Amino acid sequence: MASQAPAEHNFKLTLHWLNQSRSQRIVWLLEELKLPYEVKLYERNKDYLAPPELKEVHPLGKSPVIVLEAPALSKPLVLAESGTIVEYLTEHFGQWLAPKQYAPGKEGQLGGETEEWLRYRYFMHYTEGSLMAIMVVWVIIQKIKNAPVPFFIKPITNMIGGNVEKSFTQPNFDNHFALIESQLNTSPNGGDFICGKELTGADILMIFPLESAVNRGVITQDKYPKICDYVSKIQQREAYQRASQKIKEIEGSDKTSKI
Repeated sequence: MASQAPAEHNFKLTLHWLNQSRSQRIVWLLEELKLPYEVKLYERNKDYLAPPELKEVHPLGKSPVIVLEAPALSKPLVLAESGTIVEYLTEHFGQWLAPKQYAPGKEGQLGGETEEWLRYRYFMHYTEGSLMAIMVVWVIIQKIKNAPVPFFIKPITNMIGGNVEKSFTQPNFDNHFALIESQLNTSPNGGDFICGKELTGADILMIFPLESAVNRGVITQDKYPKICDYVSKIQQREAYQRASQKIKEIEGSDKTSKI
């Protein structure tokens, strides 16, 4: 499946996509950048793990992976990790997705960076480095609590899951979501995005954990109105909606992608 290819792009870009994965952010990125691309779909095994074929693309066998082929390249360029992909494609094809680094007259000076850029650099690393780790633990705990075990074992799995939620995931969620709510409340120049008035690569990375948390009821409108409004605003973007439709076509369903 390929998007519309602008004539000026002399390369082939392939997104190696694992169904029900965080790769959805990269589809949105590609749609925002209006780049031509193809998608190669990989289906998860019965144990919900990636198939071994993905290791032929990248040694870790994980998704997303982008492969770029162009006459100027001696061999295909393979990019893994969502943050790396967003940074690389932004630098080459969408510099508008990165805020201006330095304030006027402070180019190259220590501390001369704009608030927008400092936020951008922070959240580009924060999403996978901090927030997603807690989300993954929370999902694992839900699977333990909902596991099909004998009825006499169920109280034990519920107790274990409940204790981890009470002592680890919930306090961390409270901390992180309060931070994000505060950052949105103080977005530079009264902006609606995490780094200011304009969409950035940081928003593209942030949307998956926040949208997942909203969909699962972990984030609610009454407690975190700014986050809910932020997610809703992003979902209304034309490129995001195109990406969502493409995901439905790729996966053959309208299920929400899982962590």
